[in-house]
Amino acid sequence: MNSASQVESRIKKLCSPADLEVLRESLRDRVDQRRRRVLVCGGTGCVASGTEGVQAALRVALQEAGLADEVELKVTGCHGFCERGPLVLVQPDDIFYQSVKPEDAFHIVTQMVLGGQAVEGLLYRDPVSGRSITRQAEVPFYSHQMRLALRHNGRIDPMDILDYIAVGGYAALAKALSTMTPDRLIDEIEKSGLRGRGGGGFPTGWKWRSCREAHGYPKYVICNGDEGDPGAFMDRSIMEGNPHAVLEGMIIGAYAIGSNDGYIYVRNEYPLAVKHLNLALWQAQELGLMGPDILGSGFDFTVSLSRGGGAFVCGESTALMASLEGRVGEPRAKHIHTVESGLWEKPSNLNNVETWVNVPLIIERGADWFASIGTEKSKGTKVFSLVGKVRNTGLVEVPMGMTLRQIVDEIGGGVPEGHTLKAVQTGGPSGGCIPASLLDLPVDFDSLTEAGSMMGSGGMIVMDDTTCMVDVARYFLNFLKEESCGKCVPCREGISRLLDILDGITQGRGTEADLELLEDLSQAVMDGSLCALGGTAPNPVLSTVRYFRDEYVAHVRDKRCPAGVCRALITFSIDPEKCTGCTLCARSCPAQAISGERKQPHQIAVAQCIKCGICREVCRFDAVMVD
Repeated sequence: MNSASQVESRIKKLCSPADLEVLRESLRDRVDQRRRRVLVCGGTGCVASGTEGVQAALRVALQEAGLADEVELKVTGCHGFCERGPLVLVQPDDIFYQSVKPEDAFHIVTQMVLGGQAVEGLLYRDPVSGRSITRQAEVPFYSHQMRLALRHNGRIDPMDILDYIAVGGYAALAKALSTMTPDRLIDEIEKSGLRGRGGGGFPTGWKWRSCREAHGYPKYVICNGDEGDPGAFMDRSIMEGNPHAVLEGMIIGAYAIGSNDGYIYVRNEYPLAVKHLNLALWQAQELGLMGPDILGSGFDFTVSLSRGGGAFVCGESTALMASLEGRVGEPRAKHIHTVESGLWEKPSNLNNVETWVNVPLIIERGADWFASIGTEKSKGTKVFSLVGKVRNTGLVEVPMGMTLRQIVDEIGGGVPEGHTLKAVQTGGPSGGCIPASLLDLPVDFDSLTEAGSMMGSGGMIVMDDTTCMVDVARYFLNFLKEESCGKCVPCREGISRLLDILDGITQGRGTEADLELLEDLSQAVMDGSLCALGGTAPNPVLSTVRYFRDEYVAHVRDKRCPAGVCRALITFSIDPEKCTGCTLCARSCPAQAISGERKQPHQIAVAQCIKCGICREVCRFDAVMVD
């Protein structure tokens, strides 16, 4: 039994909102801003980077310094700046340390905690000015964000319900159950303008009201935690770092809709999220925040956790519900919406993780407050996983309407030196590629759709001048082909045929007639597919043909890949004026296609070269050329 469980075993079940507030008052020291704390990121990214060793070393260092009782060491959810992990935050001074190793623990404790002096070598250094930045709030990656859905990530222990209660957790639930009718709750969600964060952007309040008014019982509330986009980890980080916020949003939604049964569908590849959600469910049940007669309101609600096998198509609502029922995860035509006939043919309301965690905020702070953030038709904030050819990668949350340029340059730090930004892909594998010329595009549901992309669940991939846009479209089509359930012909055969055409273009077999065929076939797939996977699958093709047609023309007319990516269309050579004869390329070549004497220019045997590109990667003098 962990420490959090031991604490809960000594607390009686909460039978009213007053009991909850008494408990929160008793936890006031947990939110004391003057208290000294060392917060260690325990998100999946930092765990992979060795945060468990850092945590253990810090514990030992605090004990040896006699500070184990005075300084609180806490493992939290994801801090967001995943590229720089493991991350450590020292409070109350908000000192931010990056790339921390176990051997740094002694210096953090003795120099910072005891001496009040920051450990210079662990601070973030501005790449432009070279200035060290001490406080987390001043690091550009964080200073331009507005963290609402991620408000408690990096600040509380996700395995301790008392930490969540201490910072105001379940207050919105108590308010909803004790002072608001279901209809008033739905009115508030509608007024807030909250739209689904899972990709569709459907107004949440409309969906709730439709489900409440639907005939049939029982009604089901479902959380979609099946995050299948390559490189996306927004929902995973929320479930890992603040599982109780997800539960609180679901309970409020269930009360509004009239449901007593809920499900969280999470992919089994998220073991830390599964662990934290299971513990959170047990803790909430033990304290009377879930189960029968929640907080003495007479309202009953329970949640079950279901683990998915990782099929991308199960992110689609009807396929997810089929999987929950134990059937093959295939979508069905939505002649009848799931709010009327969903799980087991009963009215069912499904929202994704990020949508649910916004609900308590809206109830607590009011619809007008939430609606004041964002744009006219896209309210609130959005969480993105910012990855790719950008200096600062990680999890970011920004107000709707912030431009792509602000996200990439101000938060992401721009593309690495020596390269130029080419495109930003949004919306996951079914999204589109937005060119650098549209970087001032506001990021909201409607603007992205008009540009030929989509919001999706929040993936954002930055691409530079070394990226081939034809190859990008081919990569995403290959992913979607593998993930298609195969139920309908337009998706099953259409995506496969689109991929065949792209393969031919990247291998030098393409013709200019293929470009028109790509566009016509893409439209047919969009119009004829059964679900959103097929309906949006052509987006990578259509957006790249639309904005990067010159690259397609170079591939089919000139048989040349401008980015030097497509192997069949490139040739490697060595610039004799730049080559120093260091022999590193020759020693690294797996085909032994490079020859030359030491300290003399080398040559590549074109017929022997397998075009792997290793020579270009290892050359320190930029002597390897791609033609």
